[in-house]
Amino acid sequence: MKQPLTVLARLCLSACLLISLPADAQPKATLSPNLAALAQSSHTVVNRMASPLTEGAYNGLRLDQKVGDGLVWLPEISFTKGAIEFDVRGKDVLQQSFVGIAFHGEDDKTYDAIYFRPFNFRSEDPVRRVHAVQYIAHPVYTWQKLRTEFPDQYEAALSPAPDPNGWFHVRVEVASPQVRVFVNQSPTPALVVNQLVPRTGTRLGLWVGNFSGGDFANLTVRPAP
Repeated sequence: MKQPLTVLARLCLSACLLISLPADAQPKATLSPNLAALAQSSHTVVNRMASPLTEGAYNGLRLDQKVGDGLVWLPEISFTKGAIEFDVRGKDVLQQSFVGIAFHGEDDKTYDAIYFRPFNFRSEDPVRRVHAVQYIAHPVYTWQKLRTEFPDQYEAALSPAPDPNGWFHVRVEVASPQVRVFVNQSPTPALVVNQLVPRTGTRLGLWVGNFSGGDFANLTVRPAP
């Protein structure tokens, strides 16, 4: 009769199996960049002023409001596939709140992004509610081009809709080409799209849109093997 493995033997076996895996198949560590420290690094911030933010359980940074899109690149992270999670807060002011994440960045103008329009979350206009979460692929596939040529394919409503003035949690899963977006721990994705452009860029950054600022906290990145 075979004897069951001891706890120590099981741990040793698991370690040996992990070591025997190819380097690119081993699980990668979860990354948790210090957003407050990034707020002090002007070379990572594009077209915005950033300031540290601590508010209860939310530790991160705040971006001010300006004309044009703004970014905070995460300098120590190279990202191609995996999961990105963060807490974010915009505001319920029409056309002045666009907050999200940019990925596969090649430069300050060339990247994919997922972003939210909090002022549309609970709008009484059903058409505006469909414009709550958006995928873009700059510089070619702007929201205007996508809405005109592919109506309702690259944006969606959120149900249940978060408080447009409050914090909400986001998980973006990038499998390339598929991208899935989850909000507030919902098991059902709010948006599922296929990327429109094959990207070679690996830059990852916080993103805000025209005339918009925003608050970001508790960012974690889990790169896929």
